[in-house]
Amino acid sequence: MSPRTNDDATPDAEKATPDENTAAAMPDESTVEPAPADGTAEAAVADGTAETAVAETVTATPAATAGDEDPGAPAREADAAKAAPADGTAEAVPGGGTADAVDERVAAVRRLSRSQRRWRAAQLGFCAAALAVAMTAGSVVLGALRDGATTPAVAAVSSGVSPQLLASGDLDASIRSLQTHLRTQPKDFGGWATLGLAYVEQARTKGDPSRYPQAQEALGRSLKLRPDYDPALAGQAALAAARHDFTGALKYADLALEQNPYSERALSSRIDALVELGRYDEASKAADLADSRKPGVPVFTRFAYVHELSGDVKTARRVLEQALATATGRGDISYVASALGQLAWNQGDYHSALTYYARALAADDTYLPALEGRARTQAALGDRAAAIKGMEQIVQRYPLPQPLVELGELYEARGAAGDAQKARDQYALVNAWISLAHSYGVNADLDTALAAADHGDHEAALTAARAEWARRHTVHTADALAWALHVSGRDAEALPYARRATATGYRNASFLYHLGVIEGANGHTGKARTALKAALDLNPGFSPLGAREAREALEAAK
Repeated sequence: MSPRTNDDATPDAEKATPDENTAAAMPDESTVEPAPADGTAEAAVADGTAETAVAETVTATPAATAGDEDPGAPAREADAAKAAPADGTAEAVPGGGTADAVDERVAAVRRLSRSQRRWRAAQLGFCAAALAVAMTAGSVVLGALRDGATTPAVAAVSSGVSPQLLASGDLDASIRSLQTHLRTQPKDFGGWATLGLAYVEQARTKGDPSRYPQAQEALGRSLKLRPDYDPALAGQAALAAARHDFTGALKYADLALEQNPYSERALSSRIDALVELGRYDEASKAADLADSRKPGVPVFTRFAYVHELSGDVKTARRVLEQALATATGRGDISYVASALGQLAWNQGDYHSALTYYARALAADDTYLPALEGRARTQAALGDRAAAIKGMEQIVQRYPLPQPLVELGELYEARGAAGDAQKARDQYALVNAWISLAHSYGVNADLDTALAAADHGDHEAALTAARAEWARRHTVHTADALAWALHVSGRDAEALPYARRATATGYRNASFLYHLGVIEGANGHTGKARTALKAALDLNPGFSPLGAREAREALEAAK
């Protein structure tokens, strides 16, 4: 289960009090304790999903809501209202134009995804060329608004900048309202901060990394007008995390918490950053602190994930189930139910996973993690036709690396006429999207390493994996480096990293499979059998190709 953020958290999620409804106070026959503070903390986690690399985000990937109970908040919001001039001064707004406008580079990738089934060979070359041209010629335009009178005006600062707009169910409409408001009230630092956060969320939900520079511009304007404004600092933390700059995310989260120790968004981003940097002990302490200060869905999900990483699946499940029981908003329900579905899938409990994904989709039938998780679970249960259909529908709308790779592997596993070419097309799209992400400041080395090791250039995979390992030591970067070394024929060097990836107690069948193969390549037949059997016992359908290869390797090791 990958780290999640939750910009869609509802106000109701913030009403809990530390002594009544913290994650630590949730009833169970066992107590909730922080993750062990021993040497196992040397390995941590970072999910290599493309969703967080390019869209989440992150992912991505939603952060906490506003409404943090800081005594100074009302005064700061009053200052924000006072700072907004009433003279009608107009000013250019980042991302001016329609709120759902898509960068030509993003559109090129999406056009390629839509066209590939009909014109795979010819269209692949054409659209890849179009994408390359767009990447060199295109740039984010920070111009004036062009939607004019068609956009409803915002009557007052409170309605124009309220972060609750981001949970209203129509993000594009909220952004248009904010843009119109800021055109006439350009000194409203609160409005700029909210617009920046909205762009980060739009990048996640639409798979459009072109929104990241616009978010940077909006958040920067907020801080220029009001240095040390904690919502803008917390927004910078969320933006940095979406771009996989976790050191920067931690820095901005800490700066925000200096101004407002109860900032839910900053508390949540701090946990995310510490987890993604591999600093387990500190992440566990940060989760406990956030639980005591601001209990609610965003904190509960992170609290659960920290426990899952240490192998405490029971506590992770219990906290998530409690969070789901208290969730009321559609965003919270789909978010938490999907997290439970992913947790169940990781443990090979496919029927429970489908139940949770159905719950998520009942709340929001477009929620990407639930759609992707459902297709993945269908594949694990052997319903390949439904899985392929589901993944095809996903990549038509969101041509992101992880679903593209999974769809490619489903084609390979099916092996029908033309499937080999279809699979290659998906992997080519992954390369295009990674290039696009890089152009918008997203660090996609982990995505490159994961995709290229199995479906691309092994040298590129190793280069990317080494670069990511140099930045952060986590279980996911350890596994990626181990596998990149293995496919490059460097098994002796790979073994310590493969062992490190599985040393924390985190239960991940793919990691165990990689460990088993690498142990076998080093002549450790008994250890290879143990790891391969553990992978298949845990999650026998963990990958369309990997699970099959694990069974073959286990048979060969007997």
